[in-house]
Amino acid sequence: MKKINYHIISLKEVERFKTLDHKPTLLLHACCAPCSSHTLRFVTQYFDVTILYFNSNIYPLEEYSKRRDEIAWFVNEFNQRENSEVKILFTPYEHEEFMRDLRPLALEKEGGSRCEKCYEKRIEEALSYGEKHGFDYATTTLTISRQKNSQLINQIAQKLAEKYPKIKYFFSDFKKSGGLDEVKEMKKEYGLYQQEYCGCEYSLRDRLLRGTPDTDD
Repeated sequence: MKKINYHIISLKEVERFKTLDHKPTLLLHACCAPCSSHTLRFVTQYFDVTILYFNSNIYPLEEYSKRRDEIAWFVNEFNQRENSEVKILFTPYEHEEFMRDLRPLALEKEGGSRCEKCYEKRIEEALSYGEKHGFDYATTTLTISRQKNSQLINQIAQKLAEKYPKIKYFFSDFKKSGGLDEVKEMKKEYGLYQQEYCGCEYSLRDRLLRGTPDTDD
């Protein structure tokens, strides 16, 4: 199957905004501060951005809290340094409830059907919350990671978006056009905490078995 260039699609979409007298609102699901770095620099050019931090997949609670506090700090710093007005919303940490659909897939490999379900749950929360609260667009930072399949993430989002006709999904591949290079630069610039595994207990398990960090560096 021919791959779709979702980065080009995103550029064509924002090109349409040049005729507007305001920035559309975007609800951005964000998984962590590093993944939000370049993504925010890109989307704040075109959108009035609110981050939705919905990541009850992260384990343990101490790691979740560390990443939550880091993104809160980063957004505040980003706003000051970049003269921006990004807002951020935090949902409750409900790990066991989130994992209910994932536990039957515990033995699946990283990147398989368990991860697909995790992407689906978080993207759908962004679409659902965004539609309910009147946002123009919703999207996720997940496509910034070189270890995640951007084709799959956008396909999942396209299917889910059919259930939410009052909001548009902003298709993306944030790693393209130097996105990953800027992530590395911004992690150094802001001194961001770099986690060593994707987030859930299974990715922590696999990282410990491998003995090497699971990062985008």
